[in-house]
Amino acid sequence: MSVWQTLRNPGKGSKVSRTVWVLLSLAATAAAAWAVGAAADWAALGAAFRNLARDPRWLTLGMILFGAAFFIRSVTWRRMAPGLSLGHAWAAIHVALLGNHLLPFRLGEPLRPLSVRRRAGLPLGAAVSSTLTLRSADLLALLGLAWLTGAANLPAFRSATGWATTAAAATAAALAAGVFWSRRWRSGGRLRRPDLWTFLGAVLAWAAEAGLVYAAARAAGVSLTLSGAMLVTAVSVAAQIAALTPGGFGVYEAGAVAAYLYLGVDPAAGLTAALVAHSLKTAYSVAAGAVALAVPPPPLAGRWRLPRRLPRPASPPVPDGPVVLFMPAYNEEQTVGEAAGRVPEAAAGRPVIFAVVDDGSLDRTAERAAAAGARVVSLPGNLGLGAAVRAGLAYAVQEGAAAVAFCDADGEYDPRELERLAAPILAGEADYVVGSRFRGDIRFMLRRRRAGNRLLSLALSAAARRRITDGQSGYRALSREAAARAGIIHDYNYAQVLTLNLLGQGFRYREVPISYSFRTAGTSFVRLFPYLRRVIPAVYRELNRPSRQANNPSPRKRPSSGTPGKAKKKPPPSGSTYSSSGSPDSRF
Repeated sequence: MSVWQTLRNPGKGSKVSRTVWVLLSLAATAAAAWAVGAAADWAALGAAFRNLARDPRWLTLGMILFGAAFFIRSVTWRRMAPGLSLGHAWAAIHVALLGNHLLPFRLGEPLRPLSVRRRAGLPLGAAVSSTLTLRSADLLALLGLAWLTGAANLPAFRSATGWATTAAAATAAALAAGVFWSRRWRSGGRLRRPDLWTFLGAVLAWAAEAGLVYAAARAAGVSLTLSGAMLVTAVSVAAQIAALTPGGFGVYEAGAVAAYLYLGVDPAAGLTAALVAHSLKTAYSVAAGAVALAVPPPPLAGRWRLPRRLPRPASPPVPDGPVVLFMPAYNEEQTVGEAAGRVPEAAAGRPVIFAVVDDGSLDRTAERAAAAGARVVSLPGNLGLGAAVRAGLAYAVQEGAAAVAFCDADGEYDPRELERLAAPILAGEADYVVGSRFRGDIRFMLRRRRAGNRLLSLALSAAARRRITDGQSGYRALSREAAARAGIIHDYNYAQVLTLNLLGQGFRYREVPISYSFRTAGTSFVRLFPYLRRVIPAVYRELNRPSRQANNPSPRKRPSSGTPGKAKKKPPPSGSTYSSSGSPDSRF
């Protein structure tokens, strides 16, 4: 199994393969460190770095030229991919450079197309084909410069013509494949055909990189011409292609020493110059690559916080309509009737419609809810709390609610406090209101649950860039607009993802104090580690939505009975039971 198959297909066989590759890399790194350490003149190496510190002009010039090489490559990439910003091209190249210097087998190369795919939205095929084209052009330019400068400096170098010809043919084939592959995206304007400037940019970039090699050679006391610096650059980088170690440590030095030897330089002095140049290149790669992981936004690892600047949706006048309160319930036959009995008939001067979303209960939850006067929305099975809340929001919006509220049916929250949550929405002061137990009465919550809730709320506050005192509260209210545009990205739960979704759309947030009672019947589905295992990936997906807008801004499905697309029917009287013909749209 190849290293690429290992990365793409994790499994028992790939674990063995990964172990083999890791051991091979460690062995190669250890061998390279022993060989270089035994051959290096450490006193001369220390003197070379002191020379750079005493007279930093050549160091500064060399580092500027080295950075300019990657700027030129960024410009060349942007020329081929017009939709790619210069910043994202620069970042992708430097992320790959960082990966190549920290990982063996040049595993940083896949990070280049991955970066522009994730961060700039360039299609993966366009990113890979343009990368293949430009990297092949780079290598062809490198091989050409190696042959030209080698032949100019030493006739014996011509003996390598056969190897160079074979390498050039393979690289030209890769270039042709990249050009052919990129045709698919040229018709849509995503990519352009490579031209003379593509190869000219590659030559200029390698010439700029040679500036750092020239500065390192001067610091090591090696007299080097500009064509000689180009030869050393070409041979050492060409050797780096077969990198078993991070940064090609060992093969880079071997290639550089071979080039210095062709130029008549003492091998010890050549190794010193190679180590200085490689150290400076590695320092640049780590520093610039670390910056490129996050700049320009979004970072390569994705967002872990909402953007600082959020949209500001228009705040329409509060519409006419009732307040809809619904309770998602699963096997709550012991408590749902009592909870229903505490639902007020009106809130803030508006009539209250009460519904229970039965999430495939196996007991008499639906029967008890209907007997208590609730309208019942029945899901086809136990889909999860997130799915139940989505269904309840869709039902409330389609019933023309002016405000939508929901709370658990287990008796932990008091439906009589509905007006506290609905009032800021009906007054036009907020779009999303959360009842905070930590601002109200929290005495009945167990200490361990209290500590866990505080920690999770702190994490949610950091992600949302605002203070949230009770991120896991089960009592919430939304305006009609917020309910229609709310997105709950998974079925398991809703708490964190709903808050981030609504705040990410710019809806106004408010907290109000509420009371809390300990559950006296039934059991909670929340277990810490399964909860974190499911919620954290969902939070990550929510924060990294391509668009901050909900995917289904205008609900088309009715979770109750009826066919999508038909005219709205008059709601049945209290006590009636609705049923859903399928899973609610998870994009709602």
